[in-house]
Amino acid sequence: MPTTDDDARAFWVTAPGRGEIRPEILPEAGPGEITVRTLYSGVSRGTEALVFNGRVPPGEYARMRAPFQAGDFPAPVKYGYANVGVVARGPAALVGRNVFCLYPHQTRYVAPADSVHVLPETLPPGRAVLAANLQTAINGLWDAAPGIGDRVCVIGAGTVGCLVAWLAGRICGCRVELVDVNPTRAAVAERLGVRFASPDDVQPGADIVVHASGNPDGLSTALAVAGFEATVVELSWYGDRPATLMLGEAFHSRRLTLKSSQVGTIAPAQRGRWSSERQMGLVFEFLGNSELDALITGEDRFDDLPGVLERLSAAPGGTLCHRIVYA
Repeated sequence: MPTTDDDARAFWVTAPGRGEIRPEILPEAGPGEITVRTLYSGVSRGTEALVFNGRVPPGEYARMRAPFQAGDFPAPVKYGYANVGVVARGPAALVGRNVFCLYPHQTRYVAPADSVHVLPETLPPGRAVLAANLQTAINGLWDAAPGIGDRVCVIGAGTVGCLVAWLAGRICGCRVELVDVNPTRAAVAERLGVRFASPDDVQPGADIVVHASGNPDGLSTALAVAGFEATVVELSWYGDRPATLMLGEAFHSRRLTLKSSQVGTIAPAQRGRWSSERQMGLVFEFLGNSELDALITGEDRFDDLPGVLERLSAAPGGTLCHRIVYA
């Protein structure tokens, strides 16, 4: 394949718990392709920690592949899906435009022009690293289908959980409670305009419960606080960890519905009318709200990414979305 003189560097997971920056030779962009210079990428901490630590189950290797992943699980693998950059080469209508792409952490890349989403000129590119998580949150809320005035409980105030709570709080009359074991999340909940509670203080009888903590104990809490004939939507992905649930007690008498959700396909109720492009347009519209900057809680340079992933995977602390800045 012909190559250009442009070089690039990319982050690779080289073994469970280890990563490094590797050089990449870019192919020459062909017809219908563009070259993008990355400005920012986002670390999707929950999923990327599982990938970094080699916790993807063998049975999920195919389904868990990111759109532009290189290598194979468990390692070496180039993984990621929250890349914001500027088009350096390609059609005149795209050159100089900021774009979002489901591309791994890499300084420059070549991709099909139709694989990127052009950002509105008014959207700060640094905030657009939240796009993939917000797309997940929208799909999760579509699956949950809350109605006007419903009581919505979101268990787990990570990035996706916070975005679900923020979206639900914008539905007319919905009373939203964001639940987390970390009391520092109360300040984030306040910024997002929703009520915060610890698992011990959460109000029972919710109409809709969305679980996004990534911890099986959180799912048990979700079932406990759900009201009669309520829907519990599971947004967490556990990798190779088992989740043990008590499905005795009041699970049957309250006629609860436990429902899975994921972002690979649009929710069934919207699938006939919504394309990925239309959904991403909604994502960018929502990202125009500056209060979502509260979800970007850390920032490091690309060269430091191996240590950043090691630190976030071992001790996430108060991290929500961690933004990576490129020179």
